[in-house]
Amino acid sequence: MSDWGIALIAAGSAVAGSVVTGWYARSAGIRQATAARHAGDRQADALLESVRMTLSAESGHRESALRRQTYAEFLGAAETRILTERNGRGQSDEDAQLQRALGGVLLEGPPEAAEAAQHLVDSLRRHERPDELNRAKLAFVSVARECCRPR
Repeated sequence: MSDWGIALIAAGSAVAGSVVTGWYARSAGIRQATAARHAGDRQADALLESVRMTLSAESGHRESALRRQTYAEFLGAAETRILTERNGRGQSDEDAQLQRALGGVLLEGPPEAAEAAQHLVDSLRRHERPDELNRAKLAFVSVARECCRPR
């Protein structure tokens, strides 16, 4: 075989080897790009889930704080009315304050807290004995604590 023939065979082998190697390198590159895209998608999903969980927790804290404030306002208005029942001296707007505070508890809920608050207000309106008023107040406090407990 002549030198030209050997050179052509060597060049052909080199070209064929380059094509095969290039084909496999291209396939590997495509697989790597696909894997990188999937990894990026999983990373983005994890970040979104983290943000969702953070926002959900913050929302729960705000809701709990609002509920706690509503219950405290009701309890303060009820305490004022209980004191008025005991000593007979009060202010003219105490009933309106108690009714507004009760409305807040009725809106904020849950039903157990609304029922306990309504029972306390009903006991005040019926001028129940002090021990009955105290029982109704303690029942509301117990329900309110349970409702404000983190879950």
